Amino acid sequence: SSLSVPSSDTMMWRSASRNLTRIARMDMSSCCLLQQKVSSAPLKTFPSRNFHANKVHFSEEYLSTMRNIGISAHIDSGKTTLTERILFYTGRISAIHEVRGKDGVGAKMDSMDLEREKGITIQSAATFCRWKDHEINIIDTPGHVDFTIEVERALRVLDGAVLVLCAVGGVQSQTNTVDRQMKRYGVPRIAFINKLDRAGSNPWSVIKQIRDKLNLNAAALQVPIGLEDKIEGIVDLVEMKAARFVGDFGEKVEWFDIPASVMQQCKEKRQELIENVANVDEALSEKFLVDEEPTIEELKTAIRRATLSLQFVPVMMGTAFKNKGVQLLLDGVLQYLPNPTEVKNTALDISKGEEPFEVKISSKEPLLALAFKLQESPFGQLTYLRIYQGTFSKGDNILHVNANKKIKVPRIVRMHSNEMEDIDTAKAGEIVALFGIECATGDSFTDGSIKASMTSMHVPDAVMSLSIQPKQKTQLDKFSKALNRFTREDPTFRVGYDDETKQTIISGMGELHLQIYVERIKREYGVECEVGQPRVNYRESITKKADFDYQHKKQSGGQGQYGRVIGYVEPTDSVMDEPEFENMMIGNVISPSWMAAIEKGYKEQALHGPLTEHPVTGCRFVMVDGASHAVDSSELAFKIAAKNAFRQAVEKAGPVILEPIMKVEISVPDEFQGVCLTLINKRKGVVEDSVAQSGYAVITAAVPLANMFGFSTDLRSSTQGKGEYSMEYSEHKPVLPNIQEELVKDYREKKAAEAGK
Repeated sequence: SSLSVPSSDTMMWRSASRNLTRIARMDMSSCCLLQQKVSSAPLKTFPSRNFHANKVHFSEEYLSTMRNIGISAHIDSGKTTLTERILFYTGRISAIHEVRGKDGVGAKMDSMDLEREKGITIQSAATFCRWKDHEINIIDTPGHVDFTIEVERALRVLDGAVLVLCAVGGVQSQTNTVDRQMKRYGVPRIAFINKLDRAGSNPWSVIKQIRDKLNLNAAALQVPIGLEDKIEGIVDLVEMKAARFVGDFGEKVEWFDIPASVMQQCKEKRQELIENVANVDEALSEKFLVDEEPTIEELKTAIRRATLSLQFVPVMMGTAFKNKGVQLLLDGVLQYLPNPTEVKNTALDISKGEEPFEVKISSKEPLLALAFKLQESPFGQLTYLRIYQGTFSKGDNILHVNANKKIKVPRIVRMHSNEMEDIDTAKAGEIVALFGIECATGDSFTDGSIKASMTSMHVPDAVMSLSIQPKQKTQLDKFSKALNRFTREDPTFRVGYDDETKQTIISGMGELHLQIYVERIKREYGVECEVGQPRVNYRESITKKADFDYQHKKQSGGQGQYGRVIGYVEPTDSVMDEPEFENMMIGNVISPSWMAAIEKGYKEQALHGPLTEHPVTGCRFVMVDGASHAVDSSELAFKIAAKNAFRQAVEKAGPVILEPIMKVEISVPDEFQGVCLTLINKRKGVVEDSVAQSGYAVITAAVPLANMFGFSTDLRSSTQGKGEYSMEYSEHKPVLPNIQEELVKDYREKKAAEAGK
C-alpha cells in the first residue's frame, strides 16, 4: 500500500519521514524480496475442489511444441532488433521498426518512452509467437549491467536462451555476466553471432573468444557466404545446403547449392562441428572413432542432446538488421533448445522443512507458479507468472504461499510487449500475467493442496547510493508512492533513510540505474527531485585475529545488569562474507537464550563499523567463555556486552575500509589507446588486458568505483566521441592507506559538524 501523508505541511513531512525510515530500517536481507524464505509455520491447506470446481485437464502434447526462451547479450549487440525480426517473420507484427528508427515509432519490445529516447532496453519485455506449429514465449532482456536483475529473473524462469554476440565486439563485459547467469540456472543456449554486415566482422574470432573467455565447448552450425557489405547468404553445415533471403525484408528463404568459393571451408567447419559434439556425446563419438559419417538426423539429435546437457553450445550467425539468418535461428530454437518438460526445476516442500523436490511439468499436477516480475499498469499491479505445474482459470481461488492467503484470480493475460491478450485459462509451462494480485517478486502460488515454494533467485548487492528528496514538500505523497512501487518491482533498487542527515537514500547498480529511476519519478508521478552526489557503498573488515574479554555490569537498585563475554574475532576466507558467529564454549556457563542475544548484539553492531560506520563483513565472532549472574544476567545485558566486546575487538584487529572495484571494458580507436590508458591511470585503475580488434583497442581494467564518476564525459571528450565503455561490479578490496585516512578524517569532521549544530 502507498504511504499516507496528512494535509498539514508539518505533519506531512513528519509522517513521510517516519514512513521512509520504516522502509529503510527493514533488514536489508528482507529488502531483497527475492531472497526471502517462506515461513515454516503451518499453512492452512485448502481442499483442491475449493479452488478448481471446474478444473480442466489438457493433453500434455502441447508441452513438446512449446519453447520459453530469453534473448540476452551485451549492450548494443542487436537483441531488440533480432526480436523485432522474429516477431515480423512469425507474423506477430506487420511492419518492422528500428530501435533508433527515423519514423519515431521504435522497436515493438521497447515500449517505454525512455527506452525509445535512449535507444536501450531498460525493462525486460515478454511476448509470444508461433513458428512451424510451435509456440515460442520470448523475453527480450536489457544489455546494460545496471539492469542485470532483469536478465537474472528472466533466466530464472526460462527453459532456454539465445546469447547474442556482435561479430565485431565478440565477448564483452556483459557477455561474461550473462554467461555466469545462464550457468547459475543451468540454461541451455544457442549463440547467435549478429551484425555480420559490420565492417571488421569476424565470426571465427568470436567463436574462439566463446571458447577461451567463456570456457564453452562451441562450434559453428553455419558458415556465412561473404562478410560485411558482401554477405549473400548462410550455409547450413548440418544439411550442407545454402540459403539466401529475398524479398523487401528477407522474408522468403531460398535454398541453393553451396558455392564453390566456400565449399572447402564448409567441409572443414562441418568436420570441426562433428568432432566437438563427439567429444561430449557417446553415440556420435562411436561413429566418429570408426570414421563413419553420421546421418543428418543423427547429427541433429546429437547436437540437441549435447546442448540440453549443457556440454555444447551451437553457434549460428546472421545479421538481423539486414534481415539475414533469423528464420534459420528460429529453426534452431525449435531443433536444439528444450521444451518445458526437458528442464529440471526444483521447489521446496514447506511441509517437510523446505526439503527440495523436483517439479513435474504437467497440467495434471497440483498448481505451482512463481511471480518473477511486477509492473505497474493503468489497471493496477501486473504480476508476471511462470506456471510450472497445474492449471488455473479466471475466477479461480489460488493460495499465495508467502502470505498464506487465498486470493481470487480476476484476470489473466498474455503479454505482447505493452499489449495484452485476455485468456480464460493458464496451464503448465506458460508465462502469463495477472491483475489485481498483491505480492512481491519471487512469491509462489499453489492451488492449496500442496505446501510448496519455488527456489529463490540471486540478487546482487547495490554498489552506489545517492540522496534524493522532492523539490516541493506537497509532493511527498506521490514521492513515497513511487519509491514503494519501484522497490516492489526491482529488488536491486533499495530505499534507506539516514537518521543523521534526515535524507532519503536510494541505492542501485550504477549511475544509469539511479538516473533512470529519478527520471521515472519525474515522468510517471510528476515529481521533480533534488539529487545529491553519488555515494559509494563502502564496507569495513578486519585483517587479523583479536581477543576480547568484556564485562557489562550495571547496578542501580533492584535487579542489575550483568554479562561477561570472552573470545576472539578473526577474518573469514572472503572479505565479503556475511558476519559469522561461532559458539566454542564447553558446558552451559551461559544460557542458550542468552547466547542468541550475544549473536544478535554482535550482528547489530557489525552494521556499524568503527572507522566510518559502514557494515563490517568478512568477520567471525567466536565465543570461548563467559560468565553470568543468577539474578542480574539477562538477554539485554549480554546483548550490550556483545556489542561493546565486538567494537573493542575490531579496533585491535587491523580494521580496513573496503571499496567496490569495477571491471571496466573500454573500446576506442587505435589512435586513442594511449589517451585511454592515461585516463585509467589517473583513476588509480589497473589494466588487465588490451586487445586489438579491427582498428579498435579493447582495454579491460579494474578501477575503484569512487574514481569512475564523470568518466563517460572525460572519455568522450578525449576520443572525439568515439570511445565507449561498460562496467560491472567485480569485488570489494581494501582502499589504499592514504585514502583510508582521508575517509576516516572526512567522517569524523562530518560527525563533529553535526554534533555542533
